[in-house]
Amino acid sequence: MQRHSAEVIREYGPFPGIDCVHGVSFDGRSIWLATGETLTTLDPDSGHTGRSVDAAATAGTAFDGQHLFQIAGKRIQRIDPETGDVLATIPSPNGEDDSGLAWAEGTLWVGQHHGRKIIQVDPSTGEVLRTLESNRMVTGVTWVDGELWHGTWENGESDVRRIDPHTGEVQQSLDLPGDTGVSGLESDGADRFCCGGGPTGRLRTIRRPQRDM
Repeated sequence: MQRHSAEVIREYGPFPGIDCVHGVSFDGRSIWLATGETLTTLDPDSGHTGRSVDAAATAGTAFDGQHLFQIAGKRIQRIDPETGDVLATIPSPNGEDDSGLAWAEGTLWVGQHHGRKIIQVDPSTGEVLRTLESNRMVTGVTWVDGELWHGTWENGESDVRRIDPHTGEVQQSLDLPGDTGVSGLESDGADRFCCGGGPTGRLRTIRRPQRDM
Protein backbone atom coordinates (compact mmCIF):
# COMPACT_ATOMS: atom_id res chain seq x y z
CA MET A 1 0.00 0.00 0.00
CA GLN A 2 1.20 3.50 -0.84
CA ARG A 3 0.84 5.94 2.07
CA HIS A 4 1.35 9.71 1.84
CA SER A 5 0.32 12.92 3.56
CA ALA A 6 -2.65 14.63 1.93
CA GLU A 7 -1.89 17.92 0.20
CA VAL A 8 -4.54 20.39 1.37
CA ILE A 9 -5.17 22.87 -1.44
CA ARG A 10 -7.91 25.10 -0.10
CA GLU A 11 -10.25 25.51 2.85
CA TYR A 12 -13.78 26.90 2.56
CA GLY A 13 -15.99 28.21 5.33
CA PRO A 14 -17.31 28.48 7.86
CA PHE A 15 -20.49 29.38 5.99
CA PRO A 16 -23.37 31.56 7.19
CA GLY A 17 -26.12 29.43 8.70
CA ILE A 18 -24.26 26.13 8.23
CA ASP A 19 -23.12 24.39 11.40
CA CYS A 20 -22.17 21.01 9.92
CA VAL A 21 -21.18 19.61 6.52
CA HIS A 22 -22.32 16.00 6.16
CA GLY A 23 -22.40 14.80 2.55
CA VAL A 24 -20.66 16.40 -0.41
CA SER A 25 -21.35 16.08 -4.14
CA PHE A 26 -20.39 17.85 -7.38
CA ASP A 27 -22.60 18.43 -10.43
CA GLY A 28 -19.86 19.66 -12.76
CA ARG A 29 -20.29 23.30 -11.77
CA SER A 30 -21.28 23.54 -8.12
CA ILE A 31 -20.38 21.62 -5.01
CA TRP A 32 -23.44 20.48 -3.05
CA LEU A 33 -23.25 20.49 0.75
CA ALA A 34 -25.61 18.37 2.84
CA THR A 35 -26.11 20.46 5.96
CA GLY A 36 -28.80 18.62 7.93
CA GLU A 37 -32.00 20.27 6.71
CA THR A 38 -30.87 21.68 3.37
CA LEU A 39 -28.75 20.98 0.32
CA THR A 40 -26.74 24.10 -0.48
CA THR A 41 -24.58 24.91 -3.49
CA LEU A 42 -21.02 26.22 -3.20
CA ASP A 43 -19.11 27.93 -6.03
CA PRO A 44 -15.66 26.26 -5.94
CA ASP A 45 -13.97 29.32 -7.47
CA SER A 46 -15.40 32.12 -5.35
CA GLY A 47 -16.05 30.05 -2.24
CA HIS A 48 -19.51 31.60 -1.88
CA THR A 49 -22.63 29.59 -1.12
CA GLY A 50 -25.58 29.95 -3.45
CA ARG A 51 -29.07 28.58 -3.51
CA SER A 52 -30.47 25.95 -1.17
CA VAL A 53 -33.25 23.40 -1.39
CA ASP A 54 -35.01 22.04 1.67
CA ALA A 55 -34.20 18.36 2.19
CA ALA A 56 -33.36 16.01 5.01
CA ALA A 57 -29.60 15.80 4.45
CA THR A 58 -27.98 14.03 7.36
CA ALA A 59 -25.26 12.05 5.57
CA GLY A 60 -23.92 11.26 2.09
CA THR A 61 -24.93 12.91 -1.18
CA ALA A 62 -24.47 11.77 -4.79
CA PHE A 63 -25.25 13.11 -8.27
CA ASP A 64 -26.07 10.91 -11.27
CA GLY A 65 -25.89 13.64 -13.90
CA GLN A 66 -29.53 14.65 -13.46
CA HIS A 67 -30.69 14.04 -9.89
CA LEU A 68 -29.26 14.20 -6.41
CA PHE A 69 -29.39 11.17 -4.15
CA GLN A 70 -29.41 11.92 -0.45
CA ILE A 71 -29.22 9.73 2.63
CA ALA A 72 -31.94 10.75 5.07
CA GLY A 73 -31.97 8.49 8.10
CA LYS A 74 -33.29 5.07 7.10
CA ARG A 75 -33.94 5.98 3.47
CA ILE A 76 -32.16 7.25 0.38
CA GLN A 77 -34.08 9.89 -1.57
CA ARG A 78 -33.79 10.82 -5.24
CA ILE A 79 -34.22 14.60 -5.40
CA ASP A 80 -34.85 17.14 -8.15
CA PRO A 81 -31.97 19.61 -7.63
CA GLU A 82 -34.02 22.50 -9.03
CA THR A 83 -37.06 22.15 -6.78
CA GLY A 84 -36.00 19.90 -3.92
CA ASP A 85 -38.91 17.56 -4.70
CA VAL A 86 -38.41 13.95 -3.61
CA LEU A 87 -39.00 11.84 -6.73
CA ALA A 88 -38.36 8.37 -5.31
CA THR A 89 -37.20 6.66 -2.14
CA ILE A 90 -35.44 3.38 -1.39
CA PRO A 91 -34.53 1.92 2.01
CA SER A 92 -30.95 2.54 3.09
CA PRO A 93 -29.05 -0.73 3.53
CA ASN A 94 -27.70 0.11 6.99
CA GLY A 95 -30.38 2.33 8.48
CA GLU A 96 -29.02 5.10 10.67
CA ASP A 97 -25.43 3.88 10.21
CA ASP A 98 -25.22 4.96 6.56
CA SER A 99 -22.56 7.59 5.93
CA GLY A 100 -21.10 8.22 2.45
CA LEU A 101 -22.82 7.96 -0.91
CA ALA A 102 -21.52 7.82 -4.48
CA TRP A 103 -22.91 7.16 -7.96
CA ALA A 104 -20.99 4.92 -10.38
CA GLU A 105 -21.68 2.18 -12.90
CA GLY A 106 -25.40 2.98 -12.74
CA THR A 107 -25.53 2.09 -9.07
CA LEU A 108 -25.17 3.67 -5.63
CA TRP A 109 -22.26 2.96 -3.31
CA VAL A 110 -23.13 3.46 0.36
CA GLY A 111 -20.65 3.81 3.21
CA GLN A 112 -21.43 2.19 6.54
CA HIS A 113 -19.84 4.11 9.40
CA HIS A 114 -19.57 1.92 12.49
CA GLY A 115 -20.13 -1.21 10.41
CA ARG A 116 -16.95 -0.43 8.41
CA LYS A 117 -18.36 -1.40 5.02
CA ILE A 118 -19.12 -0.05 1.55
CA ILE A 119 -22.25 -1.49 -0.03
CA GLN A 120 -23.24 -1.30 -3.70
CA VAL A 121 -27.01 -1.08 -4.14
CA ASP A 122 -29.53 -0.94 -6.95
CA PRO A 123 -30.80 2.69 -7.07
CA SER A 124 -34.31 1.61 -8.05
CA THR A 125 -34.95 -1.14 -5.51
CA GLY A 126 -32.28 -0.84 -2.82
CA GLU A 127 -31.15 -4.42 -3.48
CA VAL A 128 -27.65 -5.08 -2.16
CA LEU A 129 -25.32 -6.03 -5.02
CA ARG A 130 -21.89 -6.10 -3.35
CA THR A 131 -20.35 -5.61 0.08
CA LEU A 132 -16.76 -4.51 0.74
CA GLU A 133 -15.20 -4.69 4.21
CA SER A 134 -13.00 -1.98 5.72
CA ASN A 135 -10.84 -1.93 8.85
CA ARG A 136 -11.78 1.70 9.60
CA MET A 137 -15.02 3.60 10.08
CA VAL A 138 -16.17 4.67 6.62
CA THR A 139 -17.32 8.23 5.93
CA GLY A 140 -17.55 9.69 2.41
CA VAL A 141 -17.36 7.60 -0.77
CA THR A 142 -16.51 8.67 -4.32
CA TRP A 143 -15.56 7.26 -7.72
CA VAL A 144 -13.26 8.92 -10.26
CA ASP A 145 -11.62 7.51 -13.40
CA GLY A 146 -12.58 3.98 -12.42
CA GLU A 147 -11.10 4.36 -8.93
CA LEU A 148 -13.08 3.84 -5.72
CA TRP A 149 -12.04 6.11 -2.84
CA HIS A 150 -13.46 6.57 0.63
CA GLY A 151 -12.82 8.64 3.71
CA THR A 152 -12.28 7.43 7.27
CA TRP A 153 -12.63 9.22 10.59
CA GLU A 154 -11.88 7.34 13.78
CA ASN A 155 -10.16 8.10 17.09
CA GLY A 156 -9.35 11.63 15.96
CA GLU A 157 -7.61 10.50 12.76
CA SER A 158 -8.76 10.65 9.13
CA ASP A 159 -7.47 9.49 5.81
CA VAL A 160 -8.71 9.16 2.23
CA ARG A 161 -8.17 5.74 0.69
CA ARG A 162 -8.18 4.20 -2.76
CA ILE A 163 -9.39 0.62 -2.55
CA ASP A 164 -9.85 -2.31 -4.89
CA PRO A 165 -13.55 -2.17 -5.87
CA HIS A 166 -13.75 -5.97 -5.94
CA THR A 167 -11.88 -6.95 -2.78
CA GLY A 168 -11.81 -3.81 -0.63
CA GLU A 169 -8.01 -4.03 -0.33
CA VAL A 170 -6.44 -0.64 0.45
CA GLN A 171 -4.14 0.39 -2.38
CA GLN A 172 -3.30 3.98 -1.47
CA SER A 173 -3.83 6.21 1.57
CA LEU A 174 -3.67 9.98 2.03
CA ASP A 175 -3.35 10.99 5.69
CA LEU A 176 -5.10 14.19 6.75
CA PRO A 177 -3.58 16.47 9.41
CA GLY A 178 -4.31 15.35 12.96
CA ASP A 179 -6.92 18.04 13.60
CA THR A 180 -8.76 17.44 10.31
CA GLY A 181 -11.71 15.08 9.95
CA VAL A 182 -13.39 13.88 6.75
CA SER A 183 -17.15 13.51 6.63
CA GLY A 184 -18.37 13.69 3.00
CA LEU A 185 -16.02 12.98 0.10
CA GLU A 186 -16.37 13.82 -3.60
CA SER A 187 -14.07 14.08 -6.61
CA ASP A 188 -14.29 17.11 -8.89
CA GLY A 189 -13.64 14.76 -11.81
CA ALA A 190 -10.09 16.08 -12.16
CA ASP A 191 -7.29 16.34 -9.61
CA ARG A 192 -9.08 17.32 -6.42
CA PHE A 193 -11.17 15.72 -3.69
CA CYS A 194 -13.72 17.76 -1.74
CA CYS A 195 -13.73 16.75 1.93
CA GLY A 196 -16.55 17.72 4.26
CA GLY A 197 -15.40 18.83 7.69
CA GLY A 198 -18.35 17.58 9.72
CA PRO A 199 -19.18 19.74 12.77
CA THR A 200 -16.51 22.33 11.89
CA GLY A 201 -18.88 23.53 9.16
CA ARG A 202 -15.97 23.67 6.71
CA LEU A 203 -14.96 22.07 3.43
CA ARG A 204 -11.41 21.32 2.27
CA THR A 205 -10.01 20.30 -1.08
CA ILE A 206 -7.03 17.97 -1.27
CA ARG A 207 -4.91 16.86 -4.22
CA ARG A 208 -5.75 13.55 -5.88
CA PRO A 209 -2.41 11.90 -6.64
CA GLN A 210 -1.49 10.44 -9.98
CA ARG A 211 -1.51 6.67 -10.16
CA ASP A 212 2.22 6.52 -10.95
CA MET A 213 3.29 8.22 -7.72
